[in-house]
Amino acid sequence: MRFSAVIFAALSAATFGHAQTSFTGGEATFYVPSVGSCGFTNTDADFIVAVDVATITSFPGAGDDPTANPMCGLQMVVTGPDGKSVTVTVADTCPSCAPGSVELTPAAFLQLANLEVGIIPGISWTLIESDI
Repeated sequence: MRFSAVIFAALSAATFGHAQTSFTGGEATFYVPSVGSCGFTNTDADFIVAVDVATITSFPGAGDDPTANPMCGLQMVVTGPDGKSVTVTVADTCPSCAPGSVELTPAAFLQLANLEVGIIPGISWTLIESDI
């Protein structure tokens, strides 16, 4: 078991080029999506995430064209402080989010808390590598 964990960590680091692939201590809020910075059109019912601007713009391979950002389309698991989690797809940038914080569509946020909560502090997130 330990050997497979070491292999997974090595493959993840190689695949993401030492990018930030997880974070603990951010906040989750929700927003009404439309056409996101990745160029995808989304609705309230889609399970997508807007990532803080510092993280998405510093991701390896990020350039001037946000629609070509290599973080776009990756899946992420967002976990609340109570252990509830939701899998979402990176489709947008959150310019007002602090590093490590995210904005979720209402459908995704509802997997973690009622919309009336508004902000979920103490979340963590991890990017999922689909080739493993």
